[in-house]
This record gives sequence, C-alpha cells and structure tokens, in this order.
Amino acid sequence: MQQLVSRLIAWPLLAAALVGCVPLQRRASWVIYPLQRAQPHDGLAVVNQPDGYGLHIWLETDSSQPGICKPRWLADPARLFNGNGTAPFSSGLATRAEFFAAVARKDVQRALKRELQALCQARSPRARWQWTPPPLKPSEVKTQTFPQLEEPDLLQGAPPAS
Repeated sequence: MQQLVSRLIAWPLLAAALVGCVPLQRRASWVIYPLQRAQPHDGLAVVNQPDGYGLHIWLETDSSQPGICKPRWLADPARLFNGNGTAPFSSGLATRAEFFAAVARKDVQRALKRELQALCQARSPRARWQWTPPPLKPSEVKTQTFPQLEEPDLLQGAPPAS
C-alpha cells in the first residue's frame, strides 16, 4: 500500500519537474490582446503555442435582428505569427480544434466579450448588446448562408470584338 501511495505522489512530482524544465520560449504564453484587422475591436490575438504562434480570431457582429447586436462566430481563425513580439501578423488558417480549445478558456471568453461588445457599440450604437457564447465543438458551428448570385448580378464583360 505504501508503495502505491509513493508512486501516486512521485509521478505528478516528476511531471511537474519536467514541465518546469521547459524553456519559456518553448511554452505557450497564452497572451491575449486586441489585434485589429480593418477597424478597432475586430480581431483578437491568442498566443496558444510556443515561440509566439497562435490564433488571430476575426470578430464579426450580427445585427440581423432589429435593435440587437450580438457576435457572429467565425470558427476558422487565421494563424498568428510573432504573437509575443513587437509586430504580430497573421497569415493562412489555424485549425478549428485550436479555435475550440482557445475559446473554451474563461480568459479568452472575457476578452472576446469585451472586444465584441465594443465592436457592436461602434457598428450599431443604438442596438442592445446580447452575448452569445462561442461554439465549442464542430456541431455548434453555424454555416453562414448568403443569397445566391443570379445572372443579372454578374458583371457584364467587354463587348465582343468586331
């Protein structure tokens, strides 16, 4: 019995010691800050990997209901580079699995709520703010539908050469 108790105590201590030996640049910093795309409050940087890599979550609002502004969740974030540096930027796509893991964190949700509320205030100042939590699994992602373009909506090409 004593040997079992010793093992139960020894394994977590060994794991903690090994994690403590990982250099800081090899750990995710979980720094979270606004990272503008086109206007203030429309993006959030989340450094969820070592060496400053992470997510650039693009923030959008939904004001389709009159008088209400709420988040419109885009579950395909951009890949963040140099997130711990002085000139962070994003390019390409990160995975949805990373998005779900990041938005499940309370600190990330607090930052999302703060930035989205400010974005709603800027875009629809008279609308009432309504928080809706982010999707946490693929089945909760709502696909955005847009009206289909018809032939009259298409640009006319140059007239045929004579």
